[in-house]
Amino acid sequence: MPSSKKLKLAEVLAEIDMSRAAFYRMRARGRAPKIIKLPNGQLRIRRADLDAWWADCEQDAA
Repeated sequence: MPSSKKLKLAEVLAEIDMSRAAFYRMRARGRAPKIIKLPNGQLRIRRADLDAWWADCEQDAA
C-alpha cells in the first residue's frame, strides 16, 4: 500500500536538493510532483506522489 504520509514543501526541497524558485518554475511547466494545497495556504506533497515523480525522472534519464 502506498504511503499516505504528507511532506512539507521544505522537506521535499531538501530531498530533491532544489530551491523554492526552481521548484515553482518546474511546477509551472507541469513537471513537479502533485501538490495538495491546505486551507491555510500551506503546501503538502504525498510521499507516494514524490516517489512516483522520482521514478518518472529515472525513466526520463534512461
